[in-house]
Amino acid sequence: MAVPTFVDRVSLHISAGRGGHGVASVHREKFKPLGGPDGGNGGPGGSVILRVDQDVTTLIDYHHSPKRSAESGGHGAGDHKNGGHGADLVLPVPDGTLVTDPQGNVLADLVGPGTELVVAQGGRGGLGNAALASSKRKAPGFALLGEPGDELEIVLELKVVADIGLVGFPSAGKSSVIAAISRARPKIADYPFTTLVPNLGVVTAGDTTFTVADVPGLIEGASDGRGLGHDFLRHIERCAALVHVIDAASIEPGRNPVDDLDIIENELSRYGGLEDRPRLVALNKIDVPDGRDIAGFVVDELRERGLDVFEVSAASGEGMRELIFAMASIVESARAAKPSVEATRIVLRPPSADGKEEFAITSTPDGWRVRGEKPERWIRQTDFSNDEAVGFLADRLNRLGVETQLLKLGAEEGDAVLIGHPDNAVVFDFKPGIDAGVEILSRRGEDQRFDDDRPAAHRRRAIHEALPERAEGETRADVARRLDKPETYGPKSYEIGSAEDPDWAENDPGK
Repeated sequence: MAVPTFVDRVSLHISAGRGGHGVASVHREKFKPLGGPDGGNGGPGGSVILRVDQDVTTLIDYHHSPKRSAESGGHGAGDHKNGGHGADLVLPVPDGTLVTDPQGNVLADLVGPGTELVVAQGGRGGLGNAALASSKRKAPGFALLGEPGDELEIVLELKVVADIGLVGFPSAGKSSVIAAISRARPKIADYPFTTLVPNLGVVTAGDTTFTVADVPGLIEGASDGRGLGHDFLRHIERCAALVHVIDAASIEPGRNPVDDLDIIENELSRYGGLEDRPRLVALNKIDVPDGRDIAGFVVDELRERGLDVFEVSAASGEGMRELIFAMASIVESARAAKPSVEATRIVLRPPSADGKEEFAITSTPDGWRVRGEKPERWIRQTDFSNDEAVGFLADRLNRLGVETQLLKLGAEEGDAVLIGHPDNAVVFDFKPGIDAGVEILSRRGEDQRFDDDRPAAHRRRAIHEALPERAEGETRADVARRLDKPETYGPKSYEIGSAEDPDWAENDPGK
């Protein structure tokens, strides 16, 4: 299987790093068994960044490795130790790379050395219980989870950044022209479609240095997908000018320079976006006797159309100097009129799930669906195995106004409430009336608002209420035993040898 050396379009799966989890920890040392919360925060995950690098000219690396992931953040630890930041993943791309989504929507156009696109942001690190402590929640028994990083599919499409684009029929001599005016050494042969990839050459004319690229295999019907030209026409979209390289010595029947020019111009017109580019015409192969004669027949007709026409020979070099300086003149004018491009940093941010509002609630057959950046982010941060963390989530949603809005819309107790994207929403049973912001007097990691029947809590409360009435010398444990089994607690009278006597058995002597 042939290994491609030039790749100008790839699909890439991007995964940013996940944020590290916060930790719930309590400081302990000698004589200070409960020194307060000291859980550290998780570190943020690394982002995926596309950066324009002038040394990169192809996307072949991503063709072989289409899945790229950034480093995740480190988890927090006790003693206020925060997790480490996940390292960003920087992906170098050629100048002129267009970034789109799989549907073809343009995300960014990366032009200019050093230009960056943060295509996937790393997830936020979760807060530890030290950061969650407040005057009403002095020792939280929970921490927040780190958020997952962005994950998406993108398409990278290379559009070669060249100053001059060479267009023409196969075997017209485009590769020969590039080889004659620059140090590029493309493959040259006497059969059509020798060039299978765009060639790029650097040309110097006086004090002006510019780049020249060709479009291989441009034939009639290229805009409809015939030949190779349709695949590579995008590489001349950024060119300041186009040069028609026309074979003046073609031996194919029915071919002549004027018709060749009209056919290529028709394909360029159908492709679109190139109408405003200046045109030059290079009548190539005048070193061949028939080529010089044919070029002489059509040069006046082409000049009457307002075109600058040059009779050249890539083989002998005749006329190439005049063509090079004509290209340089157009490039200088285009650069003077074009604003300077500075390296920029673009951050790709997904649109809000609900628009401008903090959240939106809609009624669906599955229940009440809540969408919004904050509620969905809080869901991702919550450890649902910890009741206290769930209670903290309920407090946040109440303060945001979700419960109030649900009641206004007619939600009733027991209705299903779905928060998040339909593919991975979290479902709750609506239970209005939960007070938010109060101090929670329960064990670490628990929240009595989410447990209607808590025997242990009722038992502790009953023992606490019975303590003032205990007898002299009775301990708390005695009170607990008395409340647990009042019928067996304390002295009890019975007749010795009777069935109530615990020290006698059925077969004891004397019975």
